[in-house]
Formats: sequence, C-alpha cells, structure tokens
Amino acid sequence: MSHPEIMRALSGLLLGMFTAILSSTIVTNALPRIIADLGGGQSAYTWVVTATLLAMTASMPLWGKLADLYSKKLLIQTSLVIYIAGSLVAGLAQSPAMLIAVRVVQGLGVGGLVGLSQIVLAAMIPPRERGRYSGYLGATFAAATVSGPLIGGLLTDGLGWRWCFYIGVPVALAALVVLQRTLRLPVTRREVRIDWPGALLVSAAVSLLLVWVTLAGDRYAWASWQTAAMVGGSLALAALFLAVEARASDPIIPLRLFRDPTIALASGASLLVGVAMFSGTVFFSQYFQLARGDSATMSGVLTIPLIAGLVLSSTVSGQFITRTGRWKNWLVAGGVLVTAGMGLLGTTRHDTPYVRLALFMALMGLGLGALLQNLVLATQNRVGPRDLGAASSVVAFFRSFGGALGVSALGALLAARVADYTREGVAGLGAGAGGAAQAPEGSIPDPERLPAPLRAVIENAYGHGIGDIFLYAAPTALLALLIILGIKETALRTRL
Repeated sequence: MSHPEIMRALSGLLLGMFTAILSSTIVTNALPRIIADLGGGQSAYTWVVTATLLAMTASMPLWGKLADLYSKKLLIQTSLVIYIAGSLVAGLAQSPAMLIAVRVVQGLGVGGLVGLSQIVLAAMIPPRERGRYSGYLGATFAAATVSGPLIGGLLTDGLGWRWCFYIGVPVALAALVVLQRTLRLPVTRREVRIDWPGALLVSAAVSLLLVWVTLAGDRYAWASWQTAAMVGGSLALAALFLAVEARASDPIIPLRLFRDPTIALASGASLLVGVAMFSGTVFFSQYFQLARGDSATMSGVLTIPLIAGLVLSSTVSGQFITRTGRWKNWLVAGGVLVTAGMGLLGTTRHDTPYVRLALFMALMGLGLGALLQNLVLATQNRVGPRDLGAASSVVAFFRSFGGALGVSALGALLAARVADYTREGVAGLGAGAGGAAQAPEGSIPDPERLPAPLRAVIENAYGHGIGDIFLYAAPTALLALLIILGIKETALRTRL
C-alpha cells in the first residue's frame, strides 16, 4: 500500500481513536462541576474516571482475542456503537451512581477503540514502517487530550456539563461512516471457542482489587478484615484465571506470550507508565480549579505544555524509529523524562509559579510520548499474525490497569491528604473564622462560595495534596525505567 492509501484507510481509525480519548479527557475539567451538581464527593469523583478505565481495561483482552478471530472492521464499528449509546445516556445522568454505571458502558466501547486501533495498524503495516504511523496515532491521542479539556471547559462554562457527553456522538457517527468507506482488511476466521471463563475471571479480579483500593482508608482501614477479604479474593481469582488460561485451547491472554522477555518486560513497564499517564490527566484539573481558582476552560489551557510535549515526542520518535530501526533509546529517554517530570511536580504547591509548572509538565509529556506507542511497537515486533491482537491488547491492558489502579489509589490518598491539610488549616484559623463555614467531610468544595480565609485553606490543601500525589507516584516511573533498561533491542521486521 502506498502512503496515501494507508492514510485513507487510517482516517476512520484515527477518528475513532480521537473519539475514544476525547471521551476520557473532555470530562476532566468538568468533573468538579459535575460532582458538585450531582451531590457526590471525592470517592465519586475518582470513580467517574475509574469506572471507564476499569471497563476499558477488563474488556481489552476480549477485544484483542476477537480481533484474531473475526472482522476487525466490524469489531471497531461495534465498539463505536457501544460508545454512542453510553454517551447519550451519560448526558441524562441524575446521580453519581447512574453516571458511574453508564461510564462503564462507555468504557467498554473505549476499550475496543483503543485496543483495536493498534491491532488494525499492525495488520496493515510492517514493524519497521509502523513507527511513522504510530506517531500519527500518538499525535491523534495528543490532539484529543489537549482539545478535550478545552472543549469540556467551554461546554461546562457555556451550554452545561451534559454536553461533554453529547459532543462525542457526531464524531463517533462520522468515524462509523468513514470506516465503512475506507477500511479494507482481509478477514480470517478460525473456528474456536471464546474463552469466556477467562474473560470473566480477569474482569472480576481486576474489579475487586480496584474497589478495595478506592474504598480503603475511607470506608474502612487499610489494615482491616475488609482489606484481607478483598485482596485475598482478588488473588484467588487471579490464580484461578491463570489455571483456566493454562488449560484453555485458545486463551484470552495466551500465557506463552510472557515467555518472551520483551513482552513480559514491556507489559510490566506499561503497567507503571499507566499510573503516570492517567494521574497527570486526571488530577491536574483539580489542581488548577481547586488550588489556583482557575475556570474549567483555563485549566484546559494551562495543561497545554504536557500535551505539547507528548505530541512532539510521539511524532518525532516515530519518524526516527522508522528511519533508523532503533527504538530502545527512545524508551530509556522516555523513562528518564517521566521520572524527572513527576519528581519535580512533587514540589508543587498552590502558589508555585506557572512557568516552573509548565516546564515540569512538558518534561512529563515528552517522556510519555516516547513511551506509550513504542512499548506497543516493541511487543508487536515479537509476535506473528496469529497472536497480534492478543499481544497488542496485553500491553494496552496493563497500561489501562495501571492507570485505573493509580487513579483509584492516588484518589483515595488525595482525599486523605486534603482532609488532613484542611483540618490543620481550619484549626489554625480558629473556630470563629473557619469552623462554621467548613465544607462537608469528603465533599468537593466550590471555592467561590467559601469565605476568603477558608478558601485559602482549601486552595493550600489541594495544592499541597496534589503535589504529594505526584511525589508518591514518581517511584513507579523510576521502576518503569529500570524495567525498560532490561529490555533487549531487536531489529524491527520489514515484512508483515
């Protein structure tokens, strides 16, 4: 296929990817307003994000296995339909519980769009040439990430936050039409049974672990019988999953893939990189709105350095990898930059100069851009066509699982740190100045409705608390770098 033919075939795919990422990022700056209007707290705030990540994570192995068996084009169109249905109902949500439930449906569609995009790309283009086109996927990812908060902020300040869910519907419909007209892939069907027990067990194990991380420290102590029951149950389900996969004729996650050191190490690194990726996009909106008093629209504008770094790094690394065939140096550089960026962001406070913040965000974005697509590329280069879907979805699965785990754990930690800093600040004000005006425990405050002394306390609490979040997450990026150093570089194949 010539470059124009490939780009025509990829046009609908890129639209679908844009839609998927937009659904995640468009709500980030609207979430403080959404949760306040629906009467939720920090736990609901976290779960609106986590629900989508959880459904996306749990469904990715299934989408990947289906892609090895059936029409990739039909599957990606199906995921678009699921996404559209979830978006329409999400815009009608009347409570945090309803919104969280519908976000699960959205997550199922997003899991298909994100996972299948990499698989379709790999089915069309040899690994040596794939870096260039992976860069286009990375640029689309970045464009959706940067435009999502901006669009979400404008809609929240204008038409209302419900339009954050409706706006993706016409884009998804356009992707459906373009995919139907441009994407042509051969369909190879194999008569096998889908590993439904494996899909159910991995979903249950991941879900139970995330529920524990979200609720621990809030509804019950970290060291409690509930913790023992949930962690033990998750480990038991994971062990049962491994036993089922070992005996399945066509497992949803072929365990033999992990005999390859590159796939095993790339999966571990992706798990840890997911923590960095999602913590940046989720908690920055709270920082700018609650710690600095910016509007939803401005909080999107202020995160541009993060996204600009991601765009630049993903496109440049893709071009150089296609030209030289060498990819490990980009992974190492990405790991170094993400670790440095998150460590420096750990010094953040509510009054940190924005120029300094912008530099730290740009470092983090440059690192993420060099890591996200290239970890998938390194994995795809190690498998044949039969396992392409499963291998691609495995890396995406671990990245999303890391993101969901990170958002849940860091969200719970943020709630605890903000509560501690708020109590200290209010105690410093004295009962007469702050006691009567204190926001309800666990709720998301609206700084504009608070008296000036208490508003200063809340801004300081969120500024310091979110700085702590990045400081605690920085070691995960360092561990990802150490894992990447163990990956052995192999030549990229020039044929499919």
